[in-house]
Amino acid sequence: MTAPFACSDLLKTIARGGAGARALPRDDAQRLFAAILNGQVGDIELGAVLVAYRIKGETPDELAGMLAAAQACIAQLVCPGERLPVVLPSYNGARKQPNLTPLLALLLAREGVPVLVHGVSGNSSSRVTSAAIFAALGHAPALSVDSAQDALARGYPAFMPIEALSAPLAHLLEMRAVIGVRNSGHTLVKLLQPFRQPALRLVNFTHPEYRDTLTTLFTDPVFAGPAGVLLARGTEGEPVADARRQAAMDWLRGGRKSCLVAADAGPLEQVPALPASDANSTAAWIREVLSGKTPVPAPIARQVDAILQICRQHPSPAAGVPAA
Repeated sequence: MTAPFACSDLLKTIARGGAGARALPRDDAQRLFAAILNGQVGDIELGAVLVAYRIKGETPDELAGMLAAAQACIAQLVCPGERLPVVLPSYNGARKQPNLTPLLALLLAREGVPVLVHGVSGNSSSRVTSAAIFAALGHAPALSVDSAQDALARGYPAFMPIEALSAPLAHLLEMRAVIGVRNSGHTLVKLLQPFRQPALRLVNFTHPEYRDTLTTLFTDPVFAGPAGVLLARGTEGEPVADARRQAAMDWLRGGRKSCLVAADAGPLEQVPALPASDANSTAAWIREVLSGKTPVPAPIARQVDAILQICRQHPSPAAGVPAA
């Protein structure tokens, strides 16, 4: 049996409220979250840690340590072929707007880009998930590394539920039902790099302070990796561009930030016609877009172009090369 991990000394640092709490050093944050993901932290201490970070927030150094711990407990894929794979984290789903992350994945796959979507499985009472839309489109989830790699080899987007990618992280997300609020796990799952070789991650934020935190984190080449990260404001927390208004998209790579797509300025001139947000309506509309009957919304078309631009600049090395 794994020995329990004592959190009391670390809690004295992070659990002193919004004004009194201090950040942990990167190594301590990594040790703490490695112990959490290994099941070494008891329920009471785990709840205290998660609520403390919910109040305090994570610094870039703390996120770096947490992410290192999370990366050590996920399944790793090898992408077939020589194209740079793209990773789309899909954990929020749609509440007001249609969830068009599956459309983005299918548009990229149509261009020959290997696409892994990972996220929560099924549907919920309040949000429409990518899992539900993929199911309405007839795309079965990839419940193992082998099935995900098989889908990629056949030119399809692979949708991998978080429980198949990492059971410990799935358990951390389930803590929301216990403590009533989101926790650091909900941030970490959106930052994962599940491939052994370099991959482009789409990372999104909903709050401006997270944009600054993530920019600092991913201007460190170790965490951005060779292919870098495409950072943009999320659409209800999803990585797909907002179909109604263009958001800025920054490519963070090699310690530098490049703006690949500028944000719209001024009032909207025209709002595209979008489907109802339920899974079946969204799936039917996505089929119309893919068939050419309905145009791709301009912001999503620009997002696809930006990703293809990165893929052309950074072909993936031979499969099996460890990613940074």
